[in-house]
Amino acid sequence: MMSKSTCIVTTMLLSYAFARTRPAFCGIKQVRSFHRSTSLMLNRILFDVSEIDNGDPDEEVNAEAPMATVTLPKDDYRTIHIAKILGLRNGDYLRAGTVINPSDGEKHEFAGLLTDEATVTWLPEGKIKKAEPTKNGDPPGSLCISIPHPPRTYLQSSSSDEVPRVSLLLALPRPLQLGRILPMVAQLGVDELILCNAMKVPKDYFGSHIFRKPEVLRGLLVEGLSQSGDIRLPEVRSTKRLKIFLEDELDGLFPPDEVVRVIAHPQRRNDESAPLRMTDVKFPMDDVSGKPRRILVAVGPEGGWEEPYELDMFTSKGFQQVTLGTRVLRSDVAVVSLLSLAHEVCSK
Repeated sequence: MMSKSTCIVTTMLLSYAFARTRPAFCGIKQVRSFHRSTSLMLNRILFDVSEIDNGDPDEEVNAEAPMATVTLPKDDYRTIHIAKILGLRNGDYLRAGTVINPSDGEKHEFAGLLTDEATVTWLPEGKIKKAEPTKNGDPPGSLCISIPHPPRTYLQSSSSDEVPRVSLLLALPRPLQLGRILPMVAQLGVDELILCNAMKVPKDYFGSHIFRKPEVLRGLLVEGLSQSGDIRLPEVRSTKRLKIFLEDELDGLFPPDEVVRVIAHPQRRNDESAPLRMTDVKFPMDDVSGKPRRILVAVGPEGGWEEPYELDMFTSKGFQQVTLGTRVLRSDVAVVSLLSLAHEVCSK
Protein backbone atom coordinates (compact mmCIF):
# COMPACT_ATOMS: atom_id res chain seq x y z
CA MET A 1 0.00 0.00 0.00
CA MET A 2 1.48 3.40 -1.07
CA SER A 3 1.84 6.23 1.39
CA LYS A 4 0.21 9.60 0.85
CA SER A 5 3.53 11.28 -0.13
CA THR A 6 4.28 8.53 -2.67
CA CYS A 7 0.87 9.05 -4.28
CA ILE A 8 1.49 12.79 -4.57
CA VAL A 9 4.88 12.29 -6.25
CA THR A 10 3.44 9.71 -8.65
CA THR A 11 0.57 12.03 -9.57
CA MET A 12 3.00 14.91 -10.27
CA LEU A 13 5.20 12.72 -12.49
CA LEU A 14 2.23 11.48 -14.49
CA SER A 15 0.92 15.04 -14.90
CA TYR A 16 4.34 16.23 -16.10
CA ALA A 17 4.64 13.34 -18.58
CA PHE A 18 1.17 14.03 -19.95
CA ALA A 19 1.92 17.74 -20.30
CA ARG A 20 5.07 16.95 -22.33
CA THR A 21 3.25 14.56 -24.67
CA ARG A 22 -0.14 16.24 -24.86
CA PRO A 23 0.60 18.29 -28.02
CA ALA A 24 1.34 15.06 -29.85
CA PHE A 25 -1.98 13.59 -28.66
CA CYS A 26 -3.82 16.70 -29.82
CA GLY A 27 -2.13 16.72 -33.24
CA ILE A 28 -0.31 19.99 -32.50
CA LYS A 29 3.19 20.34 -33.98
CA GLN A 30 5.77 21.77 -31.63
CA VAL A 31 8.05 24.28 -33.35
CA ARG A 32 11.14 25.47 -31.51
CA SER A 33 12.62 28.83 -32.29
CA PHE A 34 16.13 30.12 -31.74
CA HIS A 35 16.37 33.73 -30.51
CA ARG A 36 13.11 34.94 -32.06
CA SER A 37 13.34 38.71 -31.64
CA THR A 38 13.38 41.43 -34.28
CA SER A 39 14.21 44.15 -31.77
CA LEU A 40 17.61 42.68 -30.82
CA MET A 41 20.30 41.81 -33.35
CA LEU A 42 21.75 38.76 -31.62
CA ASN A 43 23.61 35.87 -33.22
CA ARG A 44 22.54 35.05 -36.77
CA ILE A 45 23.43 32.44 -39.34
CA LEU A 46 24.55 34.48 -42.33
CA PHE A 47 24.85 33.59 -46.01
CA ASP A 48 26.44 35.16 -49.03
CA VAL A 49 23.98 35.94 -51.82
CA SER A 50 25.94 33.54 -54.05
CA GLU A 51 24.89 30.67 -51.76
CA ILE A 52 21.17 31.11 -52.47
CA ASP A 53 19.86 28.12 -54.43
CA ASN A 54 16.78 29.69 -55.91
CA GLY A 55 14.20 32.31 -55.31
CA ASP A 56 12.42 35.26 -56.89
CA PRO A 57 11.41 38.19 -54.68
CA ASP A 58 8.97 39.45 -57.35
CA GLU A 59 7.04 36.21 -57.82
CA GLU A 60 3.51 35.82 -56.48
CA VAL A 61 3.61 35.03 -52.78
CA ASN A 62 2.80 31.44 -51.90
CA ALA A 63 2.27 30.92 -48.19
CA GLU A 64 3.72 27.42 -48.35
CA ALA A 65 6.69 28.02 -50.65
CA PRO A 66 9.77 29.87 -49.34
CA MET A 67 11.04 33.06 -50.96
CA ALA A 68 14.52 31.52 -51.20
CA THR A 69 16.49 28.50 -49.99
CA VAL A 70 20.11 27.89 -49.04
CA THR A 71 21.65 24.40 -48.93
CA LEU A 72 24.73 24.01 -46.74
CA PRO A 73 27.01 20.97 -47.05
CA LYS A 74 27.43 18.56 -44.16
CA ASP A 75 30.92 19.78 -43.26
CA ASP A 76 30.08 23.51 -43.31
CA TYR A 77 30.80 25.15 -39.94
CA ARG A 78 27.28 26.59 -39.87
CA THR A 79 25.74 23.16 -40.43
CA ILE A 80 27.85 21.73 -37.60
CA HIS A 81 26.90 24.64 -35.32
CA ILE A 82 23.17 24.21 -36.00
CA ALA A 83 23.37 20.47 -35.32
CA LYS A 84 25.83 20.24 -32.44
CA ILE A 85 25.26 23.53 -30.59
CA LEU A 86 21.68 24.52 -31.41
CA GLY A 87 20.34 20.99 -31.88
CA LEU A 88 17.62 22.14 -34.28
CA ARG A 89 15.31 19.67 -36.01
CA ASN A 90 13.10 19.79 -39.07
CA GLY A 91 10.64 22.67 -38.93
CA ASP A 92 12.48 24.59 -36.22
CA TYR A 93 13.01 28.32 -36.65
CA LEU A 94 16.37 29.99 -37.00
CA ARG A 95 17.62 33.60 -37.11
CA ALA A 96 19.23 34.09 -40.52
CA GLY A 97 20.25 36.76 -42.99
CA THR A 98 22.27 37.60 -46.10
CA VAL A 99 25.29 39.89 -46.02
CA ILE A 100 25.69 43.24 -47.76
CA ASN A 101 29.03 43.71 -49.50
CA PRO A 102 29.75 47.37 -50.41
CA SER A 103 32.44 46.33 -52.90
CA ASP A 104 29.92 44.43 -55.03
CA GLY A 105 28.83 47.64 -56.74
CA GLU A 106 25.17 47.11 -57.67
CA LYS A 107 23.31 45.68 -54.70
CA HIS A 108 21.96 42.16 -55.16
CA GLU A 109 18.20 41.74 -54.79
CA PHE A 110 18.65 39.30 -51.90
CA ALA A 111 21.40 41.24 -50.07
CA GLY A 112 20.38 42.47 -46.65
CA LEU A 113 17.57 40.02 -45.93
CA LEU A 114 16.79 39.39 -42.25
CA THR A 115 14.40 36.90 -40.73
CA ASP A 116 13.73 35.28 -37.37
CA GLU A 117 11.70 32.47 -38.96
CA ALA A 118 14.01 30.70 -41.40
CA THR A 119 13.03 27.01 -41.41
CA VAL A 120 15.44 24.12 -40.97
CA THR A 121 15.20 20.93 -43.08
CA TRP A 122 17.78 18.15 -42.76
CA LEU A 123 18.71 16.10 -45.84
CA PRO A 124 20.12 12.73 -44.64
CA GLU A 125 23.08 11.29 -46.53
CA GLY A 126 24.70 7.88 -46.75
CA LYS A 127 23.54 5.27 -44.23
CA ILE A 128 21.78 7.80 -42.02
CA LYS A 129 18.02 7.72 -42.51
CA LYS A 130 16.68 9.98 -39.75
CA ALA A 131 16.39 13.64 -40.69
CA GLU A 132 17.75 14.92 -37.38
CA PRO A 133 21.14 15.36 -35.68
CA THR A 134 22.73 12.10 -34.58
CA LYS A 135 23.06 11.06 -30.95
CA ASN A 136 26.51 12.60 -30.70
CA GLY A 137 25.27 15.85 -32.29
CA ASP A 138 26.74 15.40 -35.77
CA PRO A 139 24.74 16.57 -38.82
CA PRO A 140 22.89 13.71 -40.56
CA GLY A 141 23.73 15.27 -43.92
CA SER A 142 23.41 18.58 -45.72
CA LEU A 143 21.02 21.25 -44.47
CA CYS A 144 18.37 23.21 -46.36
CA ILE A 145 17.36 26.55 -44.83
CA SER A 146 14.19 28.15 -46.19
CA ILE A 147 13.75 31.93 -46.05
CA PRO A 148 10.05 32.88 -45.86
CA HIS A 149 8.22 35.66 -47.68
CA PRO A 150 7.59 39.09 -46.13
CA PRO A 151 6.47 40.18 -43.61
CA ARG A 152 8.30 37.29 -41.90
CA THR A 153 11.39 38.44 -43.80
CA TYR A 154 12.38 42.09 -44.13
CA LEU A 155 15.08 44.02 -45.96
CA GLN A 156 17.75 45.75 -43.90
CA SER A 157 18.51 49.20 -45.29
CA SER A 158 22.12 50.34 -45.64
CA SER A 159 21.68 53.97 -44.62
CA SER A 160 24.66 56.08 -43.63
CA ASP A 161 23.50 56.08 -40.00
CA GLU A 162 24.13 52.33 -39.77
CA VAL A 163 27.60 52.37 -41.36
CA PRO A 164 30.40 52.07 -38.77
CA ARG A 165 32.26 55.35 -38.27
CA VAL A 166 35.62 53.66 -37.67
CA SER A 167 38.08 52.49 -40.35
CA LEU A 168 41.27 50.51 -39.81
CA LEU A 169 44.67 50.75 -41.51
CA LEU A 170 46.48 47.61 -40.37
CA ALA A 171 50.10 46.63 -41.01
CA LEU A 172 49.76 43.07 -42.25
CA PRO A 173 50.27 40.59 -39.38
CA ARG A 174 51.29 36.94 -39.61
CA PRO A 175 48.73 34.93 -41.66
CA LEU A 176 47.69 32.83 -38.67
CA GLN A 177 47.17 35.95 -36.60
CA LEU A 178 45.31 37.67 -39.44
CA GLY A 179 42.89 34.74 -39.45
CA ARG A 180 42.11 35.51 -35.80
CA ILE A 181 41.92 39.27 -36.27
CA LEU A 182 39.49 39.41 -39.21
CA PRO A 183 36.46 37.98 -37.31
CA MET A 184 37.23 40.36 -34.41
CA VAL A 185 37.32 43.35 -36.75
CA ALA A 186 33.97 42.36 -38.26
CA GLN A 187 32.44 41.86 -34.81
CA LEU A 188 33.47 45.30 -33.58
CA GLY A 189 32.51 46.92 -36.89
CA VAL A 190 34.65 48.91 -39.33
CA ASP A 191 33.67 50.77 -42.47
CA GLU A 192 36.91 50.07 -44.37
CA LEU A 193 39.86 47.78 -43.70
CA ILE A 194 43.18 48.54 -45.40
CA LEU A 195 45.89 45.87 -45.07
CA CYS A 196 49.22 47.54 -45.74
CA ASN A 197 52.93 46.87 -45.85
CA ALA A 198 55.46 48.29 -43.37
CA MET A 199 59.21 48.10 -42.87
CA LYS A 200 58.80 45.40 -40.21
CA VAL A 201 56.35 43.31 -42.27
CA PRO A 202 57.95 40.37 -44.16
CA LYS A 203 57.09 40.47 -47.86
CA ASP A 204 55.97 36.84 -47.96
CA TYR A 205 52.96 37.66 -45.75
CA PHE A 206 51.18 38.94 -48.87
CA GLY A 207 51.50 35.45 -50.39
CA SER A 208 49.20 33.99 -47.74
CA HIS A 209 46.28 31.76 -48.79
CA ILE A 210 43.97 34.45 -47.42
CA PHE A 211 45.00 36.70 -50.32
CA ARG A 212 45.11 33.90 -52.89
CA LYS A 213 41.59 32.80 -51.97
CA PRO A 214 39.30 35.81 -51.44
CA GLU A 215 36.49 33.51 -50.30
CA VAL A 216 38.58 32.60 -47.24
CA LEU A 217 38.96 36.24 -46.22
CA ARG A 218 35.29 36.90 -46.83
CA GLY A 219 34.30 33.82 -44.83
CA LEU A 220 36.30 35.02 -41.82
CA LEU A 221 34.54 38.38 -41.94
CA VAL A 222 31.12 36.71 -42.24
CA GLU A 223 31.99 34.57 -39.22
CA GLY A 224 32.51 37.74 -37.18
CA LEU A 225 29.29 39.32 -38.46
CA SER A 226 27.35 36.19 -37.46
CA GLN A 227 28.55 36.63 -33.90
CA SER A 228 27.61 40.32 -33.71
CA GLY A 229 24.35 40.03 -35.65
CA ASP A 230 25.40 42.67 -38.20
CA ILE A 231 25.13 41.99 -41.94
CA ARG A 232 27.33 44.66 -43.55
CA LEU A 233 30.79 43.53 -44.63
CA PRO A 234 33.64 46.03 -44.37
CA GLU A 235 35.25 47.09 -47.62
CA VAL A 236 38.71 45.48 -47.75
CA ARG A 237 41.74 46.85 -49.61
CA SER A 238 45.41 45.89 -49.60
CA THR A 239 48.49 47.89 -50.53
CA LYS A 240 52.12 46.81 -50.69
CA ARG A 241 53.42 50.37 -51.05
CA LEU A 242 52.48 52.33 -47.96
CA LYS A 243 54.15 55.61 -48.92
CA ILE A 244 52.41 55.79 -52.31
CA PHE A 245 49.07 54.94 -50.67
CA LEU A 246 49.47 57.78 -48.15
CA GLU A 247 50.46 60.27 -50.85
CA ASP A 248 48.03 59.33 -53.64
CA GLU A 249 44.97 57.60 -52.18
CA LEU A 250 44.56 58.57 -48.52
CA ASP A 251 42.93 61.97 -49.02
CA GLY A 252 40.44 60.60 -51.54
CA LEU A 253 39.32 57.77 -49.26
CA PHE A 254 39.48 59.68 -45.98
CA PRO A 255 39.14 63.45 -46.54
CA PRO A 256 40.94 65.29 -43.73
CA ASP A 257 37.99 67.62 -43.17
CA GLU A 258 35.68 64.62 -42.56
CA VAL A 259 37.83 61.89 -40.99
CA VAL A 260 40.24 62.23 -38.07
CA ARG A 261 43.45 60.23 -38.56
CA VAL A 262 45.13 58.44 -35.65
CA ILE A 263 48.29 56.33 -35.52
CA ALA A 264 48.97 54.01 -32.58
CA HIS A 265 52.50 53.43 -31.33
CA PRO A 266 53.95 52.22 -27.99
CA GLN A 267 55.16 54.93 -25.66
CA ARG A 268 58.89 54.96 -24.91
CA ARG A 269 59.69 54.20 -21.28
CA ASN A 270 62.09 57.15 -21.04
CA ASP A 271 59.65 59.53 -22.74
CA GLU A 272 58.60 62.10 -20.13
CA SER A 273 56.12 63.93 -22.38
CA ALA A 274 52.43 63.49 -21.66
CA PRO A 275 51.12 60.66 -23.91
CA LEU A 276 48.09 61.27 -26.08
CA ARG A 277 45.28 58.80 -25.43
CA MET A 278 42.38 57.97 -27.72
CA THR A 279 40.03 60.02 -25.54
CA ASP A 280 42.31 63.05 -26.07
CA VAL A 281 42.05 62.99 -29.87
CA LYS A 282 40.88 66.32 -31.31
CA PHE A 283 37.91 66.41 -33.69
CA PRO A 284 38.16 69.90 -35.23
CA MET A 285 35.17 69.33 -37.50
CA ASP A 286 32.85 69.16 -34.44
CA ASP A 287 32.70 72.96 -34.37
CA VAL A 288 32.06 73.33 -38.10
CA SER A 289 30.02 70.58 -39.76
CA GLY A 290 28.08 68.95 -36.94
CA LYS A 291 28.35 65.65 -38.82
CA PRO A 292 28.88 62.33 -36.99
CA ARG A 293 32.48 61.73 -36.00
CA ARG A 294 34.58 59.45 -38.21
CA ILE A 295 38.05 58.14 -37.47
CA LEU A 296 40.82 56.19 -39.22
CA VAL A 297 43.07 54.16 -36.89
CA ALA A 298 46.51 53.03 -38.11
CA VAL A 299 47.89 50.00 -36.23
CA GLY A 300 51.46 48.88 -36.91
CA PRO A 301 53.31 45.56 -36.62
CA GLU A 302 53.92 43.98 -33.23
CA GLY A 303 57.30 45.74 -33.04
CA GLY A 304 55.67 49.08 -33.78
CA TRP A 305 56.15 51.43 -36.72
CA GLU A 306 59.71 52.17 -37.80
CA GLU A 307 61.13 55.18 -35.96
CA PRO A 308 61.41 57.89 -37.01
CA TYR A 309 60.78 57.31 -40.73
CA GLU A 310 57.28 55.79 -40.72
CA LEU A 311 56.09 57.86 -37.77
CA ASP A 312 57.17 61.08 -39.51
CA MET A 313 55.48 59.93 -42.72
CA PHE A 314 52.16 59.49 -40.91
CA THR A 315 52.34 62.69 -38.88
CA SER A 316 53.07 64.65 -42.06
CA LYS A 317 49.68 63.43 -43.36
CA GLY A 318 47.83 64.71 -40.31
CA PHE A 319 47.83 61.60 -38.12
CA GLN A 320 47.66 62.19 -34.37
CA GLN A 321 49.89 59.74 -32.48
CA VAL A 322 48.18 57.90 -29.60
CA THR A 323 49.38 55.17 -27.30
CA LEU A 324 48.03 52.41 -25.08
CA GLY A 325 51.07 52.67 -22.80
CA THR A 326 54.60 51.34 -22.73
CA ARG A 327 53.66 47.70 -23.28
CA VAL A 328 54.28 46.21 -26.72
CA LEU A 329 51.06 44.37 -27.53
CA ARG A 330 50.26 41.63 -29.98
CA SER A 331 48.46 42.84 -33.07
CA ASP A 332 45.14 41.20 -32.17
CA VAL A 333 45.13 42.71 -28.66
CA ALA A 334 46.06 46.15 -29.98
CA VAL A 335 43.39 46.05 -32.72
CA VAL A 336 40.57 45.08 -30.36
CA SER A 337 41.59 47.65 -27.75
CA LEU A 338 42.00 50.52 -30.21
CA LEU A 339 38.81 49.80 -32.16
CA SER A 340 36.81 49.69 -28.93
CA LEU A 341 38.21 53.06 -27.86
CA ALA A 342 37.68 54.52 -31.34
CA HIS A 343 34.01 53.51 -31.33
CA GLU A 344 33.64 55.09 -27.91
CA VAL A 345 35.04 58.48 -28.93
CA CYS A 346 33.01 58.46 -32.18
CA SER A 347 29.77 57.92 -30.25
CA LYS A 348 30.16 61.21 -28.36
